[in-house]
This record gives sequence, C-alpha cells and structure tokens, in this order.
Amino acid sequence: MRCQRCPKSAHIHITDIHGANADGAYMFDEYHFCEDCAQKFLFESATGKSAEAKPETDPEATELSDLNQRTCPNCGITFKDFRLTGRLGCPQDYEVFRADLMPLLENIHGEVQHVGKAPRRQPASANRSRELTALRKQLQQAVGREDYEEAARLRDRIRQVEQQSD
Repeated sequence: MRCQRCPKSAHIHITDIHGANADGAYMFDEYHFCEDCAQKFLFESATGKSAEAKPETDPEATELSDLNQRTCPNCGITFKDFRLTGRLGCPQDYEVFRADLMPLLENIHGEVQHVGKAPRRQPASANRSRELTALRKQLQQAVGREDYEEAARLRDRIRQVEQQSD
C-alpha cells in the first residue's frame, strides 16, 4: 500500500474514530502513511498547525529534534526508534533516555519504582529488613538535602524498627 501523501510505501496505518452517528454506527477515517508523513500528520493533528509552517527556530521543535537524535552508544537505538516501536534496545537505554522515560513511566504506571509482590508467608524479619533499607536510604537523601528535621525523624523511626526486631 502507498502513502497517502508521497510515493513511499505505507507502514503506519491510523484509524481516526469520530464517534457514533444517529444509527449507532461509528464514524471513522483511515489513513495510510510512511513514517515521515505519519509524524507530520500526528504533529498537525496534535497542534492544529502544519509541520512545514512551524519555524525551525521554535524551541519545542529544536528540543524534539535533539531528543530524536539522542542515540544509545551500546545498541544504537534512537529515542525516535523507541517512540515508533515502543521497545528499547538494551538495558543501558534506561539510563541514556532516563530523563525522558521517567515522566512516561510515571504517567503509565503511577509510580516510577517497581514494588513487586512478596510471598504471603514471608517472615516478618524480611519485611523489617526491607523497611530498614528504605528508611536508611531516605535518611541519606534527607541528610544530602540538609533536611535535618526529616533526618532526625527517620533516625528515630529506624531505631524504633530495630528495637522491634530485637
């Protein structure tokens, strides 16, 4: 199938659903684009402006261009490739694209730290150990921020948890 805007072959297919008509049937438009034309179409849809009309000196366009140029030195994937496929190429990508992935992960999952599950019969000592580790990490961060009131509160909580385990 050919792109609707240029002679290249279409690899991206977009269905734009407008809603239901009076009969209850959904109204929609289908578009077939190459990668370049799909990006232009999506940009135009999101902003209501033509991609060609946007000046190159626009800071948003420059930032997006810089982001799309960033490449992982290990696997060679670009952030643009990640956005198109939804997959990262290697574990190092999480660090290379960290600043851009964190808001995305927080938006999707509501958190940026994986908690996971624990066995139901897990001993209480394992829970206390995990809590102590988290509290000590928070204490280090509070001292680093020079938030000494929070650090004192955390220190007292650590002592309380340690006394419970004795």
